Amino acid sequence: MSTSNTTISHPAAFILSGIPGLDSSQFWLAIPFCTVYIVSLLGNITLLFIIRTESSLHTPMYLFLSLLAMNDIILPTSSIPTMLGIYWFNAQEITFNACLAQMYFVHTFSGFESGILSAMAIDRYIAICHPLRYTTILSNSRIAKIGVVIALRPIGIVIIHPFLLNRLSYCKTNVIPHSYCEFMAVAQLSCSDLTVTSAYGLTAITLIIGLDVTLITLSYILILKTILNLPSTGKRLKAFSTCGSHVCVILLSYSPALFSFLMLRFAKNAPKYIQPILANVYLFCPPMLNPFVYGVRTKQIRKKVLCVIRWKKFKDETPREL
Repeated sequence: MSTSNTTISHPAAFILSGIPGLDSSQFWLAIPFCTVYIVSLLGNITLLFIIRTESSLHTPMYLFLSLLAMNDIILPTSSIPTMLGIYWFNAQEITFNACLAQMYFVHTFSGFESGILSAMAIDRYIAICHPLRYTTILSNSRIAKIGVVIALRPIGIVIIHPFLLNRLSYCKTNVIPHSYCEFMAVAQLSCSDLTVTSAYGLTAITLIIGLDVTLITLSYILILKTILNLPSTGKRLKAFSTCGSHVCVILLSYSPALFSFLMLRFAKNAPKYIQPILANVYLFCPPMLNPFVYGVRTKQIRKKVLCVIRWKKFKDETPREL
């Protein structure tokens, strides 16, 4: 681990320590993270293939789910090479510019995911509260515009992060107690005044996560109000069922991020390995679990997977002609 005792504008490189306090276990910890990543890739690629080939899934909800699956492929991919390099090959060094680039991609695609979840909540609101106008409101052109907004918002907001970090002076240390470059983890290495940097970080979270959580909450309040006014229990259960998958995905996505954020900013006396582990869980577990949630709860996806499995089994059992 290297440190610097003199004030410098930019260190040539940062040292990513991985998971502080668990140095001897990091080699073995990489195995489950790598396994989760591979399962995530296979699950999301399968989900994309099924949605593309199953015409009954060519609806707004599953178009948004396709965007979520693509994002769930890219987000962990932005950090897994760095993490495995640290855990398996002790390759802890990352250049200053590469660190800023990785930080930008991680936070931008995290913003994409949050935006997609809020769009899916609005989709469920329209489907349940305005079912007769569903296809009219969510036309292909409107879905395209929503997709553009989802993409441009984090790109525009997070682009300020590298410039804020670039203007700081780093004199404390160049060791980041993390497995990848994260905005506040890098900023806290600076000896400069962090008032503006910290304020913008909170502003960015508010404009992305805060706004999305507000939209999701309002959507589900209106959905709940509509469901409770339905005349029969069967219709209520069916309406709840259409939202079940999305609610599960929301909880899976936001819970680790919330705990990670709170740990970084407020739990100063917590064990040092907790926050990096939570940050890793946030990047890898939701992308792996999302395809399973929709696979188990969506009849068309489940049926398509079973058909593929049965076809493969039939081909394997069919004797080949000599």
